[in-house]
Amino acid sequence: MKITWLGHAAFLIEGRDKVLVDPFLTGNPKASVSPNEVDCDVICVTHGHADHLGDAVEIARRTGAVVASIVEMSMYIERCDVESIGFNLGGTAKVKNTSITMVPAFHSSSIGAPGLEFSAAMPVGLLIDTEKVVYHAGDTCVFGDMKLIGDMYEPKVALLPIGGFFTMDPRQAALATSLIRPESVIPMHYGTWAPIDQDAAEFKSLVAGSSPDTKVIILEPGESLEV
Repeated sequence: MKITWLGHAAFLIEGRDKVLVDPFLTGNPKASVSPNEVDCDVICVTHGHADHLGDAVEIARRTGAVVASIVEMSMYIERCDVESIGFNLGGTAKVKNTSITMVPAFHSSSIGAPGLEFSAAMPVGLLIDTEKVVYHAGDTCVFGDMKLIGDMYEPKVALLPIGGFFTMDPRQAALATSLIRPESVIPMHYGTWAPIDQDAAEFKSLVAGSSPDTKVIILEPGESLEV
C-alpha cells in the first residue's frame, strides 16, 4: 500500500482502491498536484471546510469516484450531481473494495456554497481499510477516546494534524500518538499558512520520547510512504 501526502490534509492512499482524502488542491500553496492530475476511485471528506472538501466535487465528476462523508454533507454532494455515500459516527461503509469507519473528531464544519454558508454537520475522523488500516484524524484536538480507536481498529498508520491554532499542536499530537499506538504516524495540516507553521522535527522528538515504538514519517508534499 502506498500513502502520498498531497499537502495540507490531502492524501492519496493506494491499495485495493485509490482513495483520495480531503482533496484541497486548488488554492493550496503547498499542493503537489492540480485537481486534474489526480486519479481515484473513492473520495473521503472529513468535514465541510474549504481546506478539506476542496476539489472533491470536481474530481468526482471527472473520475466517476464515489464520495464518502457524513450524511448531511452527502446530501449536498448529491445535489452537485456526484455519487455520494452518507453514513454516520460508528458506522462502516463498504465503498467499492474499501471499508471506511467513521469516528469522532472535535472541530467544526460548514460549507461555503455560492451565496450562502451552511452547517455541514459534525466533523469526523476516518478509519480507511483499503489494504491496511489508515486513521485520518481530520481536524481535531486530542481526546481520550483516541485510545479506543487504537484498541478497536489498530491502525497501521495515523495521519495527525500538528498545526495548532485550528487543531492539535505537536505536543497534543504526540499525546494522541501515544493513545492510538500506530506503527507509523505522518504529521499533516501544518505549514500551509502562517497561523499553522510548526516544526515537524519537534513532533518527531516528542513522539520519540513518549511512543518509541511508533515511527514518525515526515513527508514533503508529493512524497510517499510504502506500507
